[in-house]
Amino acid sequence: MNEELILIQITGEDRPGLTASMMEILSRYNCDVMDIGQADIHNTLSLGILIRVGEEDSGHVMKHVLFNASALGVTVRFSPISKEDYTAWVGRQGKNRFILTVLGRKLEARQMAAVANIVAKQGFNIDAIKRLTGRAPLDGPREGVRACIEFSLRGEPKDRSELQADLMHLSSELEMDCSLQRDNMFRRMRRLICFDMDSTLITTEVIDELAMRAGVGDEVKEITARAMRGEIDFKESFTERCKLLKGLDVSVMQDIAEHLPITEGADRLMYVLKRYGYKIAILSGGFTFFGEYLQKRWGIDYVYANELEVGEDGRLTGNYVGEIVDGRRKAELLRLIAQVEKVDLQQAIAVGDGANDLPMLSEAGLGIAFHAKPRVVANAKQSINTIGLDGVLYFLGFKDSYLDEKAGGRL
Repeated sequence: MNEELILIQITGEDRPGLTASMMEILSRYNCDVMDIGQADIHNTLSLGILIRVGEEDSGHVMKHVLFNASALGVTVRFSPISKEDYTAWVGRQGKNRFILTVLGRKLEARQMAAVANIVAKQGFNIDAIKRLTGRAPLDGPREGVRACIEFSLRGEPKDRSELQADLMHLSSELEMDCSLQRDNMFRRMRRLICFDMDSTLITTEVIDELAMRAGVGDEVKEITARAMRGEIDFKESFTERCKLLKGLDVSVMQDIAEHLPITEGADRLMYVLKRYGYKIAILSGGFTFFGEYLQKRWGIDYVYANELEVGEDGRLTGNYVGEIVDGRRKAELLRLIAQVEKVDLQQAIAVGDGANDLPMLSEAGLGIAFHAKPRVVANAKQSINTIGLDGVLYFLGFKDSYLDEKAGGRL
């Protein structure tokens, strides 16, 4: 029996039952559905169905589909597909796939044009585009509004380093963030996420807060800034700063903990991660006291940070207890936790802002520089600089509509 391949393209106002009625017609003639795709943009349907049908039935199929389309008020177009074109299309399906996530406070045509041009220059084909965030309001306050678009790409970049550099340049020039990830099982099955604490989960450095209470704020802030930029060794800077805290009454730590400034989006992010079973760790060059305070707030699974030594008089001695949690130690701890939880490192995520976070960002399958120092952004494959910490969710593929539904409106 001779067969034909026909691509049916249906566009128009979407309504319940439209797809079902079309498929019912195809089923009468035992059509094989070789491919299908559907999108709905502002209640406008775009439905494509590639069918294989016997030559003697193809005319009947097209006639009934056309009549049904007319009754439903939609437009239909038929395109014959040759066996050679179909075979070539099947061959392209084996190519690698990537997910390019673009996010910001708002996304405009100029940003989308720039991204599409880079994608085309690298030889990618865009298979699909979908919006992960809710629709922006036309009127009213725009506080907390964010936009995220996800591109599904097929192919292999001509120059991965050039592609990464171009995306970074766009991010800084056009006020958006870009994440390029290979679309594999590891991306879809992330299970462990490790956070820096200071300037990541909270918008301050707790050692700076302690220093202000001790009257040495300016001195400590300068050392902290140099350490986060990678200008001086973290251990050296940490030791210097601890010495400057000598004599501070330990009671001030509780007051600081109770007034920690939580980063935008952190509560939303933690709620979702816990709900979906992620293991969460804080790996901090800060202090255990504050990490444990956040652990109680969010139900964190692991906290590793530094311990300040307290004298018998209830004041800080200027020393610390145990090994310093520096960049090398953070990477070690990430590997250790992954081993304990039986998680492949490709399933691990690390988020941080300072130079001492780079080792763990490199170790994790997905390393994200969050509102980070220039050196960190330059060395990280992914970064978020335009929105809050819940931007991590979009890099993981979560959609606002699904999250809001699952959270019962609490997000």
